[in-house]
Amino acid sequence: MGTHSRAQRTKAPRRGRRRLVDYPRSGRSGVRRWLPSWRQWLGSFAFLLTAVGTLFVCVYASVDIPDENAAARREANVYYWADGTQMVSTGEVDRQNVELDQIAPSAVHAVIAAENASFYRDSGVSPKGLLRAGVNMVRGQETQGGSTITQQYVKNTYLSQDQTVTRKVKEFVIALKVDRKKSKDEILEGYLNTSWFGRGANGIEAAAHAYYGIPARKLNPSQGAFLAAMLKGAELYDPSGGPGNRERARGRWAWILDRQVDVGLMTKKERAKYRTFPEPRKQSRSRSLGGQTGYLVDVANRYLRQHIGLTDKDLSAGGYRIHTTFERTKVHRLERAVRQVIGKDIDAEKRAADKGVQVGAASVRPSDGALLALYGGPDATTHFSNNADTSGVPAGSAFKPFVLAAALQHGVTQRRPTIADVGFHAARGVRTPITADSAYAPDGSLSIMAGAPDPDHPTLGTALTRGGNATYVRLGKEVGREKVRDTAVEAGLLRQSMARLEPTFSIGTSTPSAIRMATAYGTFANKGVRHDPYSVTKVVKNGAELEGLDKPVSRRALDPQVAHEVTRALRSGGKHAGVDVAAGRTGDQDRLRSAWFAGYTEDMSTAVTMFRVRTGEPQLLPMSGVGGAESGRGNVFPPRIWKAYARP
Repeated sequence: MGTHSRAQRTKAPRRGRRRLVDYPRSGRSGVRRWLPSWRQWLGSFAFLLTAVGTLFVCVYASVDIPDENAAARREANVYYWADGTQMVSTGEVDRQNVELDQIAPSAVHAVIAAENASFYRDSGVSPKGLLRAGVNMVRGQETQGGSTITQQYVKNTYLSQDQTVTRKVKEFVIALKVDRKKSKDEILEGYLNTSWFGRGANGIEAAAHAYYGIPARKLNPSQGAFLAAMLKGAELYDPSGGPGNRERARGRWAWILDRQVDVGLMTKKERAKYRTFPEPRKQSRSRSLGGQTGYLVDVANRYLRQHIGLTDKDLSAGGYRIHTTFERTKVHRLERAVRQVIGKDIDAEKRAADKGVQVGAASVRPSDGALLALYGGPDATTHFSNNADTSGVPAGSAFKPFVLAAALQHGVTQRRPTIADVGFHAARGVRTPITADSAYAPDGSLSIMAGAPDPDHPTLGTALTRGGNATYVRLGKEVGREKVRDTAVEAGLLRQSMARLEPTFSIGTSTPSAIRMATAYGTFANKGVRHDPYSVTKVVKNGAELEGLDKPVSRRALDPQVAHEVTRALRSGGKHAGVDVAAGRTGDQDRLRSAWFAGYTEDMSTAVTMFRVRTGEPQLLPMSGVGGAESGRGNVFPPRIWKAYARP
């Protein structure tokens, strides 16, 4: 019986092995067989969490913080007027990176309230935003939305602007790492410097100039709220962008101010001050290179190339803060003076002789050589040659003061009577000192005139500004044309602009620029002390000031008494020309194809030139008939421009 029982137990069927996953569920029937148990639900959820966590760890480990985009680092070059206000920004990218403490705190608060109120508390990411991106991708919609300031900074600085889940995942991971690596202030500063505000402005500094013409540090809370609204999409909120934009902008501006109160970044009392919408200005013309701006930038860039070796390639990389000597009011006043005179008296449709008329002008400060203003042409975007800094325009009688200065400085050499006349052992030359009151007597000697002036034998001072070309041809010869040339160069003209030392050299065949002519006349105004012209006072790159831009050193070019004597003679000519300050001009005897007027006061020396050209041809055209028969080959116009500018 016992044996039988054991045999029966041996032959009994075995129970089935337990499955690893009991699904479909055994021992159940119908629908219950296919419903997971709570343990299966919990296990699946734990497995999913583990898988996602493992995947995240792998992705986190594999994604590094990349190098910054080149576009995120590129900035504009910014040029400033002499008073420190911005003149223009240039370059493919209008960006001026600034530190956080250079941005008005109220503007910073507006951005935080509008974009990411929990910025200083969060970990730099928005899981909801990433989840929303995934859902939108499945729906075929755009994946953007819900990003934190840190994530937006990462997108601006390290990634492309593509709206894909892959890019969003990278953005999420890099944002976590950046939040651990950088301080919140560093992230916020980077975000404000890389965000797009419309009107071509990358970053809040460029935006403040584009919309309000001020630096970001001067934004008031109302203006800051408006700029924060532009982050939502300037194409929808810039009032000048299209129908409905202003109302949208006004609504979001008001919401951002209210939002600051809600999140504790502004008091209700402060909010109550801002009920009027801060209308931005229209697109500023000064932000382009039109008008005179392009000429100013051209002169500044040339100065940088010559004095600190900055190349065009260097400048094209951007990021330079260039402080110039140009005074905004003087530049605008000079341009207005030219337009008024030319617009009134020159009519190319009425007179063929008025076609191709060009004007160039420049002002320097005699005490240090600072270039204060220039007129380079009607518009730098259409007339590319800078008339204030060009060569090839003969100076005419405006060159005579340098002949007089050389004669005063060195004396003249005249021949003594021959041996047959006086029985000397040899005829020899002697140096004779002169003054501006000296005149050639009938016997050919130079002596100081006494009594009433002789119209047939004008003094050197009279011949300086009222004809007298023959007098100055002779004077130049007796002084020595080499000494005349050297005196002109010492005063500030460039040696390469000097003409050949022929008899007509002394009456202005040389071709200085208006800038250099104003500089050299400034030497007379500065009592014989010369300062070379300069147009840039300071250049800053990456927060550091570049070296090599010290003011040009002064040098004595003429004796003080010589400069005084030339000034005395020029002042008489200035009164004759209708201005009561020192001046020199081309005259009726000049047959050269240009007209000049150069003059100075104690604090400003200005040269104005007029000439004619035909597009594509280098030769100057005749000035006969320009402005009508009474214009003296255009000689009346430069002094009119000078007077309208110097004495508005």
